[in-house]
Amino acid sequence: MNFENWLQQIGKSERTAHSYSGAISGTISEWGLAAGITDQALINIQSVQVFREISEQLKQLSTFQEKNTRGNGMYSAALNQYAAYLDDVFSETLQEDIEKVFNNETLEKTEKSMLINARVGQGKFRQKLIEQWRGCALTGFSDTRFLVASHIKPWRDSDNRERLDSYNGLLLLPNLDKVFDLGFITFRQRGDIEISEMLEDESLLGISKSMQIQLDGAHQEYMAFHREYVFEKRCGV
Repeated sequence: MNFENWLQQIGKSERTAHSYSGAISGTISEWGLAAGITDQALINIQSVQVFREISEQLKQLSTFQEKNTRGNGMYSAALNQYAAYLDDVFSETLQEDIEKVFNNETLEKTEKSMLINARVGQGKFRQKLIEQWRGCALTGFSDTRFLVASHIKPWRDSDNRERLDSYNGLLLLPNLDKVFDLGFITFRQRGDIEISEMLEDESLLGISKSMQIQLDGAHQEYMAFHREYVFEKRCGV
């Protein structure tokens, strides 16, 4: 499945899908090639980790920032959607993260086990989240067999202490976990939900503007990071 078809499959209009695909294969790739950030068209990259590293460099280009502002965030949205596409279709992120932990010679065997379990949402990390939330943090659904232990501040951006900190976690139903992980919802300081303007038909996912969660003080730093760096907001918002 190519990127444009994937976008339409997840609900993007044909016009939006064509624009995002064209930006990735054409315009943004040209900026990256001209700046020496990449040696190939972005559409040819199949590693989400490699793409994210290139993406962060692209976002620092003055050309990108200028055009992205004029385009109301279209180019940053295209980058984020392509990363989500790679994560979905060519996903090796989990395996890469586990291998990095496993090959880290500075960690003891027990530490490696705890980190790997936390990465896959199992072990003590998951158990602590179950004890904290007693069910889905957003809906209250209590059958934990169906719930996903998710990091608030993404694994890739966290240090090892943060990766094991249960306050850097939410227990969510799978559909809500995915939407939160992709940055289409986040939560304000008081726990009120904030829904991205870029999320289409949120009601079909069981999401409403009246939803909220109970955040403790220890959650705030992690959620602030999520609002600032993960949440999908239009340029200038």
